[in-house]
Amino acid sequence: MTARKTASRPKRATKAAPKKTKKAAAKRMTGKKKKAPAPPVDLQEATTDELWVLYRAEFDEVGRDGSDHLADLRNVLMERHLPLVRYHAERLQQTLPKSIELDDLISAGQFGLMDAIRGFDPDRGYKFKTYCSTRIRGAILDQLRSQDWVPRLVRLKATKIERMYQKLTGEFGREPTHSELAQHLDLEHDELVKEMEGAKAKAMYSLSEKWDDGDDGDAVEKLDILEDRTAIDPVNELNRRDLMKYMTKSLTHKEQFIIEQYYQLGHTMREIGEMLALTESRVCQIHSNVMSRLRGLLDRKQDNLMS
Repeated sequence: MTARKTASRPKRATKAAPKKTKKAAAKRMTGKKKKAPAPPVDLQEATTDELWVLYRAEFDEVGRDGSDHLADLRNVLMERHLPLVRYHAERLQQTLPKSIELDDLISAGQFGLMDAIRGFDPDRGYKFKTYCSTRIRGAILDQLRSQDWVPRLVRLKATKIERMYQKLTGEFGREPTHSELAQHLDLEHDELVKEMEGAKAKAMYSLSEKWDDGDDGDAVEKLDILEDRTAIDPVNELNRRDLMKYMTKSLTHKEQFIIEQYYQLGHTMREIGEMLALTESRVCQIHSNVMSRLRGLLDRKQDNLMS
């Protein structure tokens, strides 16, 4: 039995596989495709919710060190909530003296808004407006307390006395007496007087505040109408000069010069003597003689007026 020769099948020609690049190999190994960069967002056109999403994502990425993009997001968020700062500042100003400027309250509230933006966590489920309102009011009140030179304990005692006073007025239908107020506050008479006096003299007023008398509608500052007790009264000054002129009209030129230099200009006897080329003792002698004559003149005038 002869062995059959099997015809060998011709080998198929195979194409050489193309070499894969490094990038393709990397994609095959990782199984991930590189994401295309997100298009830039117009911060001014974005909604507040979108800004918060971008802000928290950027904050989680860069941390508290911050970046330029994080600063831009924070600035836009502050601009969106500035009307809220002004709202709380105007409400607080209504309960404060007129000397407190609105711009100072707004400036303090902006610091509170900045701290609220940094510490806000939207994952907790409450609105930013509710959270930042407390921070804004707190920052304004902290600024006011730092500028208050009255101790806080004095303010608390004054508030306690005022509340009790209003309560007793409503209950009695009249103003309570001092003894009734002291009894309900559990204070002695002297203690109540001391606390009331200590809280009374702690008010400050601005001299730049406008004062309007209501006649012609022209308001003037209190500084313009405040009396200066150290200034020279022009009426008294004119009366003093007329009296001096009347008293010294009968004196010689040398005697008038000594009186004017000593009483009006404040020169000493030695200085006056050097001006007149006289000794100090001679000037004192002339001054004594003049004063004796003037006293006699005034006594005669007084006797004539009384007779």
